[in-house]
Amino acid sequence: MSIGKPRNEDGRFANILVVDDTAANLQVLTGMLKDRGYKVRPAPSGKLALLAAQRDPPDLILLDINMPEMTGYEVCERLKADGNLRGIPVIFISALTEQLDKVKAFAMGGVDYITKPFQMEELHARVATHLMLRRLQVELEEVNARLEKANIRMSRDLHAAAKIQESFLPCQKPRMPGLDIAWVYRPCDELAGDGLNVVPLGNGLVGLYVLDVSGHGVASALLSVTMSRLLSPPSDPSSILVREGGVGERSEVTPPAEVAHHLNKLFPFDSATGQFATLVYGVLNTAAGKFRYVSTGHPGPIHLPKVGQPVILESRGTPIGLAEGEYEYEERSVHLGEGDRLFLYSDGIPEAMDPSGTLFGNSRLLDAITRGRSQSLEECVGNLSRAVTEWYGGEKPHDDLSILGTGFRKL
Repeated sequence: MSIGKPRNEDGRFANILVVDDTAANLQVLTGMLKDRGYKVRPAPSGKLALLAAQRDPPDLILLDINMPEMTGYEVCERLKADGNLRGIPVIFISALTEQLDKVKAFAMGGVDYITKPFQMEELHARVATHLMLRRLQVELEEVNARLEKANIRMSRDLHAAAKIQESFLPCQKPRMPGLDIAWVYRPCDELAGDGLNVVPLGNGLVGLYVLDVSGHGVASALLSVTMSRLLSPPSDPSSILVREGGVGERSEVTPPAEVAHHLNKLFPFDSATGQFATLVYGVLNTAAGKFRYVSTGHPGPIHLPKVGQPVILESRGTPIGLAEGEYEYEERSVHLGEGDRLFLYSDGIPEAMDPSGTLFGNSRLLDAITRGRSQSLEECVGNLSRAVTEWYGGEKPHDDLSILGTGFRKL
């Protein structure tokens, strides 16, 4: 961008408003600037200058200070008070050389100060410099305006995406005899890599899962939503939680290990995104109290018996996407007695760190669950979530927090 360039970026000649009550000075300035290719509009008074600027805002104003009726300071003050004109650079011109005059000129919003008599090359250099700065300012404002629009659009899209994620959470507590449900789901950003749900499967069976896609942001959320769609109720055609039976036979619930195997085949590890997922998924038989589950590198479920200490159940398994070939996931089971509770959760719970970097850990997790034994399931889950949040000590959580608790009552 050339300093002496008389044209703006849109191809038109730079428009300069020259304000001076002395006709000779006005003629000299106008001639000097026109010789350089600028479009020049002379104004012999401050009042006419304001009218001219309002009618057609110039790219730059050369403004004399000492004028009758309205001084250059007053004109500049009026310009800076106008939202449409305040960004126009004003160069004061005057025969005054006192330092206080220059200070006042800058205080009123002027960008430069030129003393009479004019030095042609100095005048052109300063005019060209401030025109260039003005162009850069306008370009920056345009870029910022586009960025603001893009941010608004992105925020709207993220909000919509978050709503889609929320649609895969339990919409209400499933009314299943013998079963209490409570959950907490707190993304650390607008979108989460976590997912959880409670899925009635019919005949007294209910599917429970918590999944955690590696990373954060849009990519993780997309994979989480896709997997959640496959872990939908049997009424959804995309669900893999039931499989077709033989000829003349009804469909049957897919064993948890087979669900994990199917997901691993559908979502192989992609080195471009580096994504994989951990999952704990199980089927609870509400009549028998048996919970059959599979874990794919996910923290083990916690079994809290009505009497006794909580136990973290075994959870060996390779994360979804990282298991190679015909890797076979192992199914495990636990029996729930009257008054027992079961907790599924993401690693954002035990791996929450306080400001000093200390992990919340499994011991505090088990203690919090034990203390909540006498509370309702909903209170217990809520207090556990608050304990983890307080552990952060005001810091922003670095991971999503998901807890799914169940309470078992024999029918």
